[in-house]
Amino acid sequence: MSQAVEAFLDEVWDEIKSIYAREHQRGEVKNRSRLQAGMKDYLRVAWRKGKFNWGQGKIHIDIYEPFSWSDSSYQIEAGSYIVELTDEQLTEEFFPALCGRMDELFHSEEYGPQFFDYRFNIVFEFEREQSVLTLHRKLVNESKLTELRKALDQFIKSKIWSELPVLPGDHDLFFFANLLVNPDLMKQEEQEIDPLIRQLLGKMQKFPKRRDEWIRQYTSAFKHWAQEHFLPRYFEPTGSYGQEWVIKEGTDLAAVDSRDLDFFLYAALQVGSSDPDTRQKYLELAIQLGSDQAQAYLNTGSGKFVSAYRGERMEGKNNDVTKTIEIRILSEEEQAYSEALDYIIGLLQQGFPKGYQLKLKSSQKHFLPVKKLAKSKLHQFFANALSYPDLYPKLAEYADAVMEEFAWYEDVEPSEKSVMPGTYAVMGLGLYSESYFPLVCRYMELVDTEHQMVQDGYAEAFIEAHDVQAEHMPVIVSILLGGNEEGRQVKNITIDRPELAEALIQALKGKKDHEIELVLCRIFGNPKKLAGAVRAAQPPLREGLEQLLALWG
Repeated sequence: MSQAVEAFLDEVWDEIKSIYAREHQRGEVKNRSRLQAGMKDYLRVAWRKGKFNWGQGKIHIDIYEPFSWSDSSYQIEAGSYIVELTDEQLTEEFFPALCGRMDELFHSEEYGPQFFDYRFNIVFEFEREQSVLTLHRKLVNESKLTELRKALDQFIKSKIWSELPVLPGDHDLFFFANLLVNPDLMKQEEQEIDPLIRQLLGKMQKFPKRRDEWIRQYTSAFKHWAQEHFLPRYFEPTGSYGQEWVIKEGTDLAAVDSRDLDFFLYAALQVGSSDPDTRQKYLELAIQLGSDQAQAYLNTGSGKFVSAYRGERMEGKNNDVTKTIEIRILSEEEQAYSEALDYIIGLLQQGFPKGYQLKLKSSQKHFLPVKKLAKSKLHQFFANALSYPDLYPKLAEYADAVMEEFAWYEDVEPSEKSVMPGTYAVMGLGLYSESYFPLVCRYMELVDTEHQMVQDGYAEAFIEAHDVQAEHMPVIVSILLGGNEEGRQVKNITIDRPELAEALIQALKGKKDHEIELVLCRIFGNPKKLAGAVRAAQPPLREGLEQLLALWG
């Protein structure tokens, strides 16, 4: 080994050991997941040439894989030896020696058993005036890999396939999601991975926050796999932050691995549940690689449903992959909307996704008088259908088929205007007919009050339509309880007659203390205001309001 190579190697190695010693002093991560073999899995050593003089650059060291748009490297000066180094010396002497030292440290437990992951990537880059030398090496600790396989198998048995109430810890979800797309540990096949994802989704159905977090983790893992492992084989990243992809010149489509391509399509569909734009992009890239299946997904869906329908007064299309239903009203009349509802209900009964979006071509443009509801095509369709009273039973049938707790229509971007499937039909039926008050109550019991906001404005619209009547008090209380937990006061509800106070008392019987407080807060604002109403009221209304104040506790 030449003196220049030895000087460069010693300079670099001293800095690496110094960095690792500081990292080790920080201590181990608390609540470390059993699915994390270790923390450090990357090292990049680079010589970056000087801006005005090639030899006046710096040595850059990264112990975490950097983002393309950032530079958080440790930087050190190099001696005059740097200009003596040849590509041959760097390739045949420096890099093998660096990898040898790193391999020895990697397999040791100098910094503890959890410091290094089971795999480790070493990257070396050396910039010259007009070129860059780049070398790579991957290290694997087979004993750690074996232990991680055992831990993953045990985790799947004890935390995934087990019955409730057993669930994975929050700190495990990230690592489990990423191990699912790790070919060292799992076959990259839909039939291997999808049952695990579905099983955990099912177990978390009653825990919406954790379910949302699981969806976020596994879709993020699929994106990472696609962007870091699959797409770079066939495409070059372009555009801002490398988010656009252009197929590599001379790509041999016949050499594309069909199993990897199938898994990429599966990843695209999984990502699409929360990021339809990325799903669209991935499917379009798969088409460039010759995937007829990707083209079929975009054109007609999975093939499970007949993709097109033509009735006497309406036309329909559907795509279960993009979760889209298209309705074209050919004749603006009751029968057209009846046919359209039959079409949609039929799809739902066959298993079409309840959280769909709808594209509508119609000359009618009705919307419900409920503040904050998005004026989407889906809303327009149901408001149009609600203009025909004879369709109310069919709209109720639709609502029964589509309502699902913790599910969402995709008619708007995820936001405060997102609503549970069935919302537009149920709210409209409740405004226009007393016959559907029980349906409204079922809806309010199902709705996710923590994550949905728009039902807050429904109480005001309901009172505007029906006024405050004693016989309606049970449904009014149900609507108030279905509102957001902030308990915003409904300004047009007034308890100004004894029979209304008594009806409210009866409707609150059996309710929990916090539910009673929420209802009274939404009607009266706060206890002080109710106390004021008690003082201003005359008997027998006063006695009723006093009982309500006593309930507030």
